[in-house]
Amino acid sequence: MEKVKKEIQIIQKVSKATAARKEPIVKYYGTGGRKNAVARVWIKPGSGQIIVNKKLLDEYFARLAHKTNILKPFVATKTSGQFDLFCTVKGGGCSGQAGAISHGLARALSEASEDYRLVLRKGKFLTRDSRVVERKKYGRRKARKLTQFSKR
Repeated sequence: MEKVKKEIQIIQKVSKATAARKEPIVKYYGTGGRKNAVARVWIKPGSGQIIVNKKLLDEYFARLAHKTNILKPFVATKTSGQFDLFCTVKGGGCSGQAGAISHGLARALSEASEDYRLVLRKGKFLTRDSRVVERKKYGRRKARKLTQFSKR
């Protein structure tokens, strides 16, 4: 009996300690898409750390254009360095993935505050870019490229 009572007391102490330690962490989520890439983006108040597929932004994207494209929603809302960004992205290439992260980030920021939503809407960050690769047609070399014309 004494062992059971001691175990119950230990469990109660541990549960009280974990309950006191856990503060509600505010996270905002947004899903973004571009071409064939899909990004799931979470932001929370922090120091401005950006992690893409468990790598830092500089490690994942080599080109400066992709990095600036991702950070555009932060610049538009003037929240650079105020949020930590964590995202997973699948499909597509580098440009598509960067666009998808930017779109997901804009959606997450609009969820965070209604004021950001107006700025992001004016900057066209919340609109999904619907352009995708055109399919190849039969009788042609590519989607639009024809074979060379021969007059004789």
